[in-house]
Amino acid sequence: MFNKYDFIVVGGGIVGLASAYKLQLKFPKKSIAILEKENEVGKHQTGRNSGVMHSGIYYKPGSYKAKNCKNGHQQLVEFAKKTNVKHDVCGKIIVATTSQELPILEDVYRRGVKNETEGICFLNADEITQKEPYIKGIKAIWVPTAGIIDYVGVCNSFVKEITKINLKSKLFSSCEVIGINSLNNGTELKTTKGNFSADQVLFCGGLQSDRIAQKDDLKLDLRIVGFRGDYYELKSEASHKIKNLVYPVPNPKFPFLGVHFTRMVDGSIECGPNAVFTFKREGYQKNSFNLKDTLEALTFKGTWKLFGRHWRKGIDEYKRAFSKHLFVKELQKMMPSLTVEDVQPTRSGVRAQAIDFNGNMVDDFKIEKKNNNIHVINAPSPAATACLAIADEIIDKI
Repeated sequence: MFNKYDFIVVGGGIVGLASAYKLQLKFPKKSIAILEKENEVGKHQTGRNSGVMHSGIYYKPGSYKAKNCKNGHQQLVEFAKKTNVKHDVCGKIIVATTSQELPILEDVYRRGVKNETEGICFLNADEITQKEPYIKGIKAIWVPTAGIIDYVGVCNSFVKEITKINLKSKLFSSCEVIGINSLNNGTELKTTKGNFSADQVLFCGGLQSDRIAQKDDLKLDLRIVGFRGDYYELKSEASHKIKNLVYPVPNPKFPFLGVHFTRMVDGSIECGPNAVFTFKREGYQKNSFNLKDTLEALTFKGTWKLFGRHWRKGIDEYKRAFSKHLFVKELQKMMPSLTVEDVQPTRSGVRAQAIDFNGNMVDDFKIEKKNNNIHVINAPSPAATACLAIADEIIDKI
């Protein structure tokens, strides 16, 4: 016996729920089942990122990221206003602290201009301290459209809006897909809460996206490898040292943006994250370990090619992961007055990083279609910001 729906969305992260919401808007009379293996939505990447709404300044002009970030940002802000989700378009600065960083900063600015990032401008040293009194730099970019938002709140609002439009649509939590049977006229799913079927299925598995695709016999040229990011937060007596968002100049060799300061929607100030290989895809402690995850990552030749190419960077990141002093030292490049006593450990997250067979980090979105199924294989940052724009592109494939 199958629970029959018109559409099924697998994955209760922000990309899956944004897609379900856009599907419901387009087909208000059709039923949608959302299957989430955890007991609530947004438990992994969505609820463990830095909570930033990105502006699109960093991304290669013409890339999927660049095209969707700005559009997605605008849609996300409108949705947050409509549904009273906590958010603030507060702006951020990207700070160069050495002359060696200036060419990269200027390249970021040029990308921002090509991507039509609104209102960006350079700041000199005095203007930096006017924006952020405790930050020291020689030059910066002011990005007024960047902001912060409660992404888990967005997810819960998507679910509410979906069920408002169609009472037959439903979220099934603690419902993990363990088998996929693709047919010519639809798809059958075996789950921990029984069997489901639908005319079309959208898979947004995040950290498990490659494994879900393999269940559907999809041949992939990449694998998901987890990178954990640890955060610190400013203690209450030091929280006055940051007003909004402060980022370093990014390393162009990596898709990570470097440790940064972020004011969260609850008023706290987070610092981080770093980026280290993790031995468990959904492991949020420094000693988290899963044998299957570890073997899959370390028997994949792309992982070793990546390690071989960037081992020095990897060692530096691991040192910071286990040394509060080194973590703070990195932050002191932008805020010299910061002390070890100013910060305390807080949460962590794991990024689903797609790596190809040659050891390259796949930096853009990757969406594959098989029969009546659509798989979102890779959805790196700014996927949360761009979720509604990504959903539009996914819906166009249906």
